[in-house]
Amino acid sequence: MGLTIGVIGLGRIGAFHADTVAALPWVDELVVTDAVPAAVDATLDRLESARPAADTDELLASGVDAVVIASATPTHAELIEKAVAAGIPTLCEKPIALSVADSAEVVRRVGDSGVPVRIGYNRRFDPAMAAARAAVVSGDLGFITTVRSTTLDPAPPPTGYIAASGGIFRDCAVHDFDTVRWLLGDEVVEVYATGGNQGDPIFADVGDVDTASVLLTFASGTIGVVSVTRYNGRGYDCRLEAHGSTDSVVAGWDDGTPVRNLQADSTFPTGAPHRFFMDRFAAAYRAELGAFCDEVRATPSPNELCTAQDALEVALIAEAATQSVALRRPVHIDEVRTAHAAGEHLSTTTRHTSIRRP
Repeated sequence: MGLTIGVIGLGRIGAFHADTVAALPWVDELVVTDAVPAAVDATLDRLESARPAADTDELLASGVDAVVIASATPTHAELIEKAVAAGIPTLCEKPIALSVADSAEVVRRVGDSGVPVRIGYNRRFDPAMAAARAAVVSGDLGFITTVRSTTLDPAPPPTGYIAASGGIFRDCAVHDFDTVRWLLGDEVVEVYATGGNQGDPIFADVGDVDTASVLLTFASGTIGVVSVTRYNGRGYDCRLEAHGSTDSVVAGWDDGTPVRNLQADSTFPTGAPHRFFMDRFAAAYRAELGAFCDEVRATPSPNELCTAQDALEVALIAEAATQSVALRRPVHIDEVRTAHAAGEHLSTTTRHTSIRRP
């Protein structure tokens, strides 16, 4: 007998998830809900296996075997806790919550429940990135000197989204932070970030930046380099590199890579540039949702799903990067962890000397 999966939130990513889940061979039925009735109607028109729920409470009480949460970020924490209280395995789009404190509270409350809670970091399921991790884990690259992760968006998201996103580190670079941490199986101990604005004034108006770079120091001594921007006019550029003492690998270097190669004797890349993250990572999303359904079905298979605790560690890195830009100095992860545990702002607890940039 197949699964009945609930999908909460049918916006851009939620509608994509509904379509993806409906196509999985072991899913018989979807139960869907959204605050916008037209989004529900569009899903029902598109998917024969879908039926509506009036609201999230009705959906959670409808007998679903699992739930995918793709609603607005401010709803994530409450919905995760409601689903866990009902004993329903949950896959929630990132982040758990907008703040580290709220994320940590959710992790504390659901941690001993025995109910699977997974957070949507789909790049773990990109075939090339998974191969890069396998190369690192196998030792084929020797010790890793540097990892580089790049997320360059072709254009900014809508203004309303920017204002509520939590900033480029919490909204965009978190994917890179999760990817490099997962790739290495190692923890970040220090973060040094910088950012700038040359585009729409809205970013500065809400205290954000439109372009940023982050240096991550891992416990092993590996250096991570993360680059993100809202303005990459040639297309959507997402790559991962791992440089080791004996070999180096790259993922995301394909014929759709949005770069113009100036090497005279090379025609690479030959394809149309990637334009959108949902196209670039369509296969990864399918694999992620498939792995989640496998887990719900208790099928014994290894998977790389991001746990709530993993997502909390990523949130700490994003917070450290945000504070690093504000304080203009490196920030230790333990500083952020200690400050939030004490309910204090980072600047009131630190004793480190500020490093000023020109």
